[in-house]
Amino acid sequence: MNNQTFMLDSGFWGWLYKILTPIEWLMTWVMRIFHQFLMLLGMPAVGVSWVLSIIFLVIVVQACVFPLFYKQMKSMRKMQAIQPKMMRIQNKYKGKNDPASRDAMQRETMKLYQDNKVNPAGSCLPMLIQGPVFMCMFYVLSAIPYIARGQRHPLGAFDVETAKNFSATTLFGTRVTDTFVTAHGGAKAVIVVFVVLMCLCLWYMQFNMMKKNTAAAASNKQTERMQKMMLWIFPIMYIFSGVAMPFAVLIYWLANNICNLIRSEWQIHEFPTPGSPAAEAKEKRDYENENRRRAKAGRPSLEEEALEKAHEESERKASQGFQREQPKRKNRNKKK
Repeated sequence: MNNQTFMLDSGFWGWLYKILTPIEWLMTWVMRIFHQFLMLLGMPAVGVSWVLSIIFLVIVVQACVFPLFYKQMKSMRKMQAIQPKMMRIQNKYKGKNDPASRDAMQRETMKLYQDNKVNPAGSCLPMLIQGPVFMCMFYVLSAIPYIARGQRHPLGAFDVETAKNFSATTLFGTRVTDTFVTAHGGAKAVIVVFVVLMCLCLWYMQFNMMKKNTAAAASNKQTERMQKMMLWIFPIMYIFSGVAMPFAVLIYWLANNICNLIRSEWQIHEFPTPGSPAAEAKEKRDYENENRRRAKAGRPSLEEEALEKAHEESERKASQGFQREQPKRKNRNKKK
């Protein structure tokens, strides 16, 4: 057996992926266990059962990371809410590069974070976790063909026989181990379609967030430039990286992008940025839902309640003759 054939097992990448071995081992067993479950349901050992196992792995990863994303949503919402105050601090010290001004700006910024209980690094944690997970997925799915050919030792739940079953799997006539370079005929078109769908998912997610979930008060030229760069550059990067990856990785990537898109829609619906169009839509939606709950419980609507309070206030003022009660001074002992 030649263990040096697989490029990612040598050099810096070999050292890095050896550190990530526990994650790789766990991922192989998640796929294998779900694959065996599908076989118990009557699905064949080779075929769509492995594709569904990849998608199931995506769902497991998303479920594990979701609590962190939930905290990220709250952190991002707070960061966006204090953005106008942050801009005032930046404008206050604009053009002042002396150490005293920089220290003062840093103190005011940290105090702003502390007063609003904001952690600027909170939004980075999910990405720091998903990055190694995707790297491990790329490594595992790239190593399986070498395991099947006996050019690499088994990895986790994937022995030679299991790797052969996986490598023989096709979807839409495309082997899961093929890349755009090794695929032939219609298989190349299938890979191109998957890469395009990946790009569209990412593009629409960024566009939707920019259109619906950006507060007008926090918008400036620098922010708009960054948003436009993310809108176009990341999908273009997908094109170059997607054509070099095995089809199984593209299946994982597309399923992951779809999950991210669904989660972003939920975020916009439930945790919109204050002052954004999505926040205004949520206020209107909450107002209408509250009126429906009140009608169902036989209580007056918000409008009727406000009208009743205004009527009571008017009667109170009329009964008091609109006289303003003068403040009473405390009795003070006169000096003798």
